[in-house]
Amino acid sequence: MQHGKYRFIVGFLAAPLGIYALFVIWPFIQSIYYSFTDWSGLSPEFKMVGFKNYSRILDDEVFWKSFQHSVTFVLLLPLVTLTLALFFAFMLNVGGRRRKNAAIAGVRGSAFYKVVYFFPQVLSIAIVALLFQFAYNPNSGALNSALKAVGLDSVQPDWLGDPDLALWCVFAVLVWSTVGFFVVLFSAGMASIPRDYYEAALLDGANRITTFFKITLPLLWDTVQSGWAYMGILALGAESFAVVQIMTVGPNGGGPDYSTTVLPLYVYQKAFRDGQAAYATTIGVALLVLTLLFVAVVMRLGRRERLEY
Repeated sequence: MQHGKYRFIVGFLAAPLGIYALFVIWPFIQSIYYSFTDWSGLSPEFKMVGFKNYSRILDDEVFWKSFQHSVTFVLLLPLVTLTLALFFAFMLNVGGRRRKNAAIAGVRGSAFYKVVYFFPQVLSIAIVALLFQFAYNPNSGALNSALKAVGLDSVQPDWLGDPDLALWCVFAVLVWSTVGFFVVLFSAGMASIPRDYYEAALLDGANRITTFFKITLPLLWDTVQSGWAYMGILALGAESFAVVQIMTVGPNGGGPDYSTTVLPLYVYQKAFRDGQAAYATTIGVALLVLTLLFVAVVMRLGRRERLEY
């Protein structure tokens, strides 16, 4: 049985590893290489400029604004999204009133609520951004119309045009579009936890809050940790880029006075709008370092003994 085992394994792994190296690892290497050049992205000719692009980043005010916004997203978006998802999933699975045939049950209609929460995942992020762009419209949007309907005619914010509000409006859209996925994910995890644990805890006098922190969260910790890393990658990647690019006002996107510009959007603008591909790859390298650092911190701080049941 052992004869030819390693050749068999290598034969199956060679193709996927080769594809991964070609389409993932190699572009990273190319980006790092081009960050030391003055390549425009269009011309086949370029020359090495050393660390000039990296020193330019240090004096780039827009870069640091984008960096600040991306860090805000990567710190707060996973926290808010996963907290809401855990709360909703707990209520849907074990947060309901006691019934005759079950000591532990979710709220009534929990199956319907799961479908409702998951619905934003069916929509493309571009569609979601367009819908909320209409909702945030200061003249005819749903939010200001609702404020008028309740007699708050004097309160008509320019949601996406106000530098103090625009970033948080984008943040709210990202939370709305992603929380449903984690509600369903955490619900599946909670459904696999034996009901005997909850019933024993309730017999000992534990309340819902105690059972959540002593039973549910420890047994779901691996899922929560993975979700935290995944949400951080979304906050630094295509999701935030798409929402900011589509929703925010301004001639070049990024909101008024770059108040919503994030690193992925700034990479796109420098590469395709300004023809500065080398500088864009330099910003991309900074984004790569930030992403890897975030994932490493999450995995290190979230490490704990595995609980089995």
